[in-house]
Amino acid sequence: MASRPAALALSATGPLIRRAVMQPATMRSVFRLATASALSAARPVAPLTRGPGLGLALQQQHQHRLFGTNQPISRNLLASREAAANRNPASATAQNAFYQLLLKANMPAIVIERYNSGRFARNEAVDQAYAQAIGMQSTAAVGGLGGHDHLPSALGNAGAVGSQNPAPQSTPGNLSQAQLQAVGQALAARSRDSNMATSAQGNGQTGPLHVVVDESFGSLVFRWVKFILWFCLFTYLSLVVVTMLIEGLSLFKRPGGKVDSEAKAENQTTRFADVHGADEAKDELQELVDFLRNPDKFSTLGGKLPKGILMVGPPGTGKTLLARAVAGEAGVPFFYMSGSEFDEVYVGVGAKRVRDLFASAKSKSPAIIFIDELDAIGGRRNTRDAAYHKQTLNQLLTELDGFEQNSGVVIIAATNFPELLDKALTRPGRFDRHVTVPLPDVRGRIEILKYHAKKIKAAPGINFEAIASSTGGLSGAELENIVNQAAVRASRLKAAAVSMADFEWAKDKIIMGAERKSMVIGEKEKEMTAYHEAGHALVSFYHESGPNKLYKVTILPRGQSLGHTAHLPEMDKYSYTTRDLKSLIETSLGGKLAEELVYGTDKVTTGVSSDLKNATNLAYQMVALYGMSAKLGPVEYGERYDQLSGETKALIESEVQRTLTESYEKVRVLLTEKRKELDLLAKALVEYETLDKNEVEKVIRGEKLPGRTPMPKGPMKVPAGAAANIGQTVPPRFPPSPEAGEGSAVPPPSPPPPASAGGIAPGSDQKS
Repeated sequence: MASRPAALALSATGPLIRRAVMQPATMRSVFRLATASALSAARPVAPLTRGPGLGLALQQQHQHRLFGTNQPISRNLLASREAAANRNPASATAQNAFYQLLLKANMPAIVIERYNSGRFARNEAVDQAYAQAIGMQSTAAVGGLGGHDHLPSALGNAGAVGSQNPAPQSTPGNLSQAQLQAVGQALAARSRDSNMATSAQGNGQTGPLHVVVDESFGSLVFRWVKFILWFCLFTYLSLVVVTMLIEGLSLFKRPGGKVDSEAKAENQTTRFADVHGADEAKDELQELVDFLRNPDKFSTLGGKLPKGILMVGPPGTGKTLLARAVAGEAGVPFFYMSGSEFDEVYVGVGAKRVRDLFASAKSKSPAIIFIDELDAIGGRRNTRDAAYHKQTLNQLLTELDGFEQNSGVVIIAATNFPELLDKALTRPGRFDRHVTVPLPDVRGRIEILKYHAKKIKAAPGINFEAIASSTGGLSGAELENIVNQAAVRASRLKAAAVSMADFEWAKDKIIMGAERKSMVIGEKEKEMTAYHEAGHALVSFYHESGPNKLYKVTILPRGQSLGHTAHLPEMDKYSYTTRDLKSLIETSLGGKLAEELVYGTDKVTTGVSSDLKNATNLAYQMVALYGMSAKLGPVEYGERYDQLSGETKALIESEVQRTLTESYEKVRVLLTEKRKELDLLAKALVEYETLDKNEVEKVIRGEKLPGRTPMPKGPMKVPAGAAANIGQTVPPRFPPSPEAGEGSAVPPPSPPPPASAGGIAPGSDQKS
């Protein structure tokens, strides 16, 4: 679209100029033909090129000629003036001299083009020459289209601007300097094959004539294509920059993280002497150490180094520590990566990291690659899984098959869930050897406690054997935590050394939970909790043949419970009889029977919920898993419960209910006979809050507790999340294990019962 000055200029001209400017495309063709014929008649020699290259065109002519006027203009003169003007673009005088010579040679188009280029200096004389060139160009255009005789008079004032005596500019036909420049721009737009439209005729300088110049279709398409290309390029570059910034910031947000999770070779200082409680696992891995130290010793007889070793065991048993000890004993580089470090949001990253890991290990052979939590990338494949989910596992399988067994690279992996691993990963030839790392036995626990006690300042006379015998089922990591908690407590109390009392406190905190006193409970609720826990303690105390022995009973809030009765085995126990399981069921039901005997059936609280879950779960396992029901016989129904008929399910439910009812009646008889002991024990719990087994025995015999200070009477505090009426059940603190509590003596490898059977894993008794 033309600018506003162009519109003003056209409105100030006469109708002939506007009609010449606004000729349609057909008339432009006539104009071009007429102009070409006129120029060919006036120029018998080669045409003169316009613009700064005028000198080159003039040099091709070897004679003087006339340029549309009656005055001869020398070629050499034009060339010299042009050269002078080009040498001095900042000199308006040189430009004006060249423009005047061009006007005399009837070449106004060159003047307009040089002026509009903006590269040459201007002054008032140059502006007048430009205005005169516009007038001459307009006259030539209209004359070529029809030869109107009255056009020069309409542009007389415009052409006279370049004369030394310009006419007064009071008539409507006079054009201002801005209007003349706008007319030139409009003519230039017309010469570029653009369509131009105007509004109605104006009436001079105060009545502007609006001009609209439309682009040609080709130029419009080119402009849009160029815009789209630039937009796509800018968008692509922006995405690249944003992605780089995100990746860079993610690296900075991980303090100490590996760049691109690349595994680095580590030199281990851990030795087998630092590993305790896993003697069998150390013996199996010792062969691997000997092979890495002296592979020729085995290869001479045809033996091959195992490609992979899979270590299986519960959390905290020392699988990672064993792998580091193997690398430390063999003196080989150790490459460590967790299974969760392979895959990220980008597809193909996991497979690439597997390739890089094995390539790095091969370059430093002999070496050990340790992959922790293998189930994160080695889970069973499913046909419904996306392809990129299986890329990492497929690459791992390929790498395990891709190196020779005598290459000196050994893969060690660890997992807590071996049943979740893909069968192709655990077959011989990939992971040739499976090493089980179980929970430590009593001897292993003693060794672990003594090893970690060397790192602290322990007081003499610590009975680690007693601590180990009362911490059955705890892993090495939990035993280390007991030692650390004891040291922290001794430091907080500003003691000179860690005493046995600190170890007992730390053990109770790990087994029973931390003491919490943040909410007030009344004396009535405190007494109800005492009777509940006294019922558990009495049943456990009088079951001499039970698998677990009474350890401690308390009505202090610990963890999420308002009371706790802890049981521990005298020795590690791995199998249970029918009598053992029934004893555990009866112990779980002791709390409910105590409340019922003292307060009545309608006053039993909801705190017995967790006890009923434990007892029901044990009864279901006896009936459906262990074949301890005479009616059902020696049949296992646990894994096939959903496929059983309705009659069989009803029979299982009836046997579970019968087992619980029989145990319930036995407990009722026992507590009814021991009602006096129940009252004495409950009163002592209210008075002292916590009693161990020896103190419980003294209380039920009616003896005093010398050295114990009774707790002050009054409301006591309980956890903020517990109800004042002891009415909400809280799940057990620990998972089922033979040593977790009176309702927990079920071997770990047992499938969970269906929900309809009410099977919940048993745990420590908690009154909540």
